[in-house]
Amino acid sequence: MSSSFEKHQKRRLISSYFSVVLSIALVLFLLGLLGMLILNANKVSDHFKEQVVVTIYLKDSAKDVEMKQLEKSLAMADYVKSTEYVSKEQAAEFMKAENGEDFMDFVGYNPLQNSIDVHLKADFVTSEHLEKISAEATNKNFVDEVTYDNDLVNLMNDNVKKISFWVLVISAIFTLIAVLLINSSIRLAVYSKRFTIKTMQMVGATKQFIRRPFVWKSVRLGMIGAVLALIGMAIVLYYLNQTFIELELLGNPVLIVLLFVFIFALGVIITWISTHFATQRFLNLKTDELYY
Repeated sequence: MSSSFEKHQKRRLISSYFSVVLSIALVLFLLGLLGMLILNANKVSDHFKEQVVVTIYLKDSAKDVEMKQLEKSLAMADYVKSTEYVSKEQAAEFMKAENGEDFMDFVGYNPLQNSIDVHLKADFVTSEHLEKISAEATNKNFVDEVTYDNDLVNLMNDNVKKISFWVLVISAIFTLIAVLLINSSIRLAVYSKRFTIKTMQMVGATKQFIRRPFVWKSVRLGMIGAVLALIGMAIVLYYLNQTFIELELLGNPVLIVLLFVFIFALGVIITWISTHFATQRFLNLKTDELYY
């Protein structure tokens, strides 16, 4: 009978520890994913900004040397990420592939123009910079016009500001939720041992002596939960890096290591603080208050 009771208590204890570890792991995992989002938010926004194309259309009278010189000067500019010269023949082939028919059969000639597609660096994708770049290019007598989607640029910049603000707000809320959830799990685990705590106290054990094994046990559980969370984060990060190669999510390993260290330390610190205060609460209770 005694052996059966001990096995039952042992199973309950293991189940309690498992619940604590699982809670810590899930909360830290989600918090880590949010951290990765924050670290890579600029990369994601920069990637989309750099997809904006400034197209410089050249007059038919433009000389080859003038077009090459313009493309070279743009490529060397500090605000340009890349340039691509598109001849009128290439543009016609692209339209033919896109529409499925050759429009020149109806027109009889190629009305398209030679052009240079310019991709700017993310920091320069603003209405002010685009207007300045457009004005400089238009001043050249062999440039016909410069086009870009100004409405898209304004909308993109406004949305980036809004998203950045809400990501920070959500991060703060989620961090608070993470602390509360882990604290709740730890308190439940300590609650199941409240009579043991009071018994040890009644036989003369000091508060520090009673608290120490609970704290170290919780810290170990926090470490295990943090390691599981880090493994999950590493798998997700590897998968995303393979899927979205252009974002270079592993391009800054120092920040990634710091994030992993922060998540691990957070698991240890929260469990330590939660256990400390949970055991202190039960140490301060009277014996008859343990039943409520």
